Amino acid sequence: MKQCCYYSNLLILFVLMSILFSENYINEVEGRAHYHKKKGGIISAPSSPAYAPDPNVPPPLVPSDPYSSPTQNGPCIFDVTSFGAVGDGNTDDTAAFQATWKAACAVESSVILLPSKGKFMITSSIFNGPCKPGLVMQIDGILMPPDGPDCWPESDSKKQWLVFYRLNEFTMNGTGTIEGNGQKWWDLPCKPHRGPHGSTLPGPCDSPAMIRFFLSNNTQISGIRIQNSPQFHIKFDGCDGVLINKLQINSPQFSPNTDGIHVQETKNVGIYNSMIANGDDCISIGPGCSNVDIQGVVCDHSHGISIGSLGVHNTRSCVSNITVRGALIKNSDNGVRIKTWQGGSGSVSDISFHDIQMENTTNSIIIDQYYCLTKACRNETSAVYLSGVSYKNIKGTYNNVRSAPIHFACSDAVPCTNITMSEVELLPAQGELVDDPFCWNAYGIQESLTIPPIDCLQDGMPLSLGEALVGC
Repeated sequence: MKQCCYYSNLLILFVLMSILFSENYINEVEGRAHYHKKKGGIISAPSSPAYAPDPNVPPPLVPSDPYSSPTQNGPCIFDVTSFGAVGDGNTDDTAAFQATWKAACAVESSVILLPSKGKFMITSSIFNGPCKPGLVMQIDGILMPPDGPDCWPESDSKKQWLVFYRLNEFTMNGTGTIEGNGQKWWDLPCKPHRGPHGSTLPGPCDSPAMIRFFLSNNTQISGIRIQNSPQFHIKFDGCDGVLINKLQINSPQFSPNTDGIHVQETKNVGIYNSMIANGDDCISIGPGCSNVDIQGVVCDHSHGISIGSLGVHNTRSCVSNITVRGALIKNSDNGVRIKTWQGGSGSVSDISFHDIQMENTTNSIIIDQYYCLTKACRNETSAVYLSGVSYKNIKGTYNNVRSAPIHFACSDAVPCTNITMSEVELLPAQGELVDDPFCWNAYGIQESLTIPPIDCLQDGMPLSLGEALVGC
């Protein structure tokens, strides 16, 4: 239907041109590659004819022509409303989005536009690649899923909503909002959610992650607002090359399992100048990640920035070269944390937490190699090996009046080594200083005095690292 309408408009254009201009001018217009604007949006023109216009004769200017594009060399813009999207917040626009994606995917450097006045509802969808390079999804309006589990189609996955699969050089930007409609998911009376009056059913129950990038390379996300996700807001799995800048993520403090940004099996990641307020980890770094740079991030009422959990079910996990700089973490359960399960293998190495301001955090600096969600976990003889973790210029306040803000609980079998502390000053938000940090099997150095003093950190290296380490 869209193709028929398109060529109908094209025919009208040529009729108008034949009336207004001479045959010579017609030849010039036919040889010009430009875009055609329909009522309700812009769609791309078919490929140019094989011949080219005479460069010495300028194309005609037609101010009254409603179809001409203002820029000949600009991107091809695919407005979702041109493919049938209604954008009233109630109509299911899934088919229109899939049609738009299919058309734009085949055109290099194209733009999928969600206009600012639209409120688009789509169901669980997978947007497949590979596509031509340079594809952009520009979200200026509102994009959202159905309103809660009762409205979720039975045939759709309840574990994910938007999936972008096997893309290269894909950009998501704009001034709009991706709204997760998460409240009814959070209210489910099963784990990991909080049931009414504090009760929960055994569970677990599924809730959809909002946005997932899977096996995609060189992805950029900037400008948009993502809020109220039923579960993780945005996650990257098996990707190489991720750039996030000026992103806003917002969910209530007690929204369960709503990690802001999660990466796993992903390398070469930059997360910059973003504000994240949510109910779980602000940023979580899972197994298989390397070369992750985080700068200028503000985390509010979250669980802080976490590496892990790693090594669950005796798995091998490798994480290396992670840098967190210039962050502000406030009103959070944790500040910067590394957490692993007993019985795992692999390593966490070359980790830098530098120039971080803490405000009213509970556990400001924590290594927990005894991470467990139940009381049934038992001691194991292997562990993920932690080495080369640097804490420098970390200052601020904590709100835990019962224990110190620094907690290093390393494995009995595989000690933590090469921990460096420098310019760490953590003071109580109120009350007296808790000056007895906890260390267990942790080795490292203090390059300067810390507040509170961390005299429990052992010098040098341990005599043994336990069982043979599985290298990464």
